[in-house]
Amino acid sequence: MELQFLGTGAGMPSKMRNTSAVVLNLSAEGRGYWLFDCGEATQHQILHTSLKPRKIGKIFITHLHGDHIFGLPGLIGSRSFLGGNEPLDIYGPAGLEEWLETTLRITNTHLNYALQIHEIEAGIVVEDDEFLVVANSLQHVIPCLGYRIEQKPLPGKLLIDKVKETGVPNGPLLKKLKDGEDVTLDDGRIVRSHDVTGEPQDGFTVAILGDTSYCAAAVELAQDADILIHEATFDMDTGNLAKEYGHSTIGDAARTAQEAGVTTLIANHISARFMPSDVAKLKEQGEAIFPSLYIAEDFARFEWKDGAVIRE
Repeated sequence: MELQFLGTGAGMPSKMRNTSAVVLNLSAEGRGYWLFDCGEATQHQILHTSLKPRKIGKIFITHLHGDHIFGLPGLIGSRSFLGGNEPLDIYGPAGLEEWLETTLRITNTHLNYALQIHEIEAGIVVEDDEFLVVANSLQHVIPCLGYRIEQKPLPGKLLIDKVKETGVPNGPLLKKLKDGEDVTLDDGRIVRSHDVTGEPQDGFTVAILGDTSYCAAAVELAQDADILIHEATFDMDTGNLAKEYGHSTIGDAARTAQEAGVTTLIANHISARFMPSDVAKLKEQGEAIFPSLYIAEDFARFEWKDGAVIRE
């Protein structure tokens, strides 16, 4: 699993940061890309990466402020032009369907694929054999969601010595055993998967939150997550503005990470008032509360591997 940030700014784009968008790259898990928020010019940001719009299979919108959705119509249209013909599911709060369908209709935007818009509330958003996505309402000036993405436990590793004892030949039978399936050999013997594999391994958990003040729902969504992506629009010296506009300081983000017991915090949605020279101070303020902290930058990539978060 990999995270790639396309926009890490707040409110409006700046020379250093575009508006909100982050890709959860699940190519290694066979799921393509899941995009969280789609601020203005997100598709332009994608042009500077190796990401392919046609591989975006799901888009999750946190709320309907323009810096989180104004890039959607263009991206949706370009996905069609660029050969995307697989269905696209978009999830978000009430009002998303009316706005998007009206925009596509008035602009006569033709899509070569099925578009499914799901207006959601708090609760389970997506669940299948491998993943669970849960949403909860955050505390902002308009309805806003946060998302918790859980990869369900993975099959245990094959115990090669035990496999050899059973006489299972190299080939597709080994994969079946690793995937939890029992196999029957040519001589009629049945080899049980649980006899030749280790204990199931934990998958990853990522919490990706929209705009919010500090609130219990954010802590709940982030509980024991490997990665928490939390807005940090303001620093500790401008906390009064954070409260007024329904946002968080870097301290609020760090406090949420600490109380939730997450492994790594990535602070996002940084106000344009902060210049590159201010990032060190932001990081210092956050690390005083929660040391395992990164400040997101446009095009930054993070990989989750063997339980650890690696900045690429």
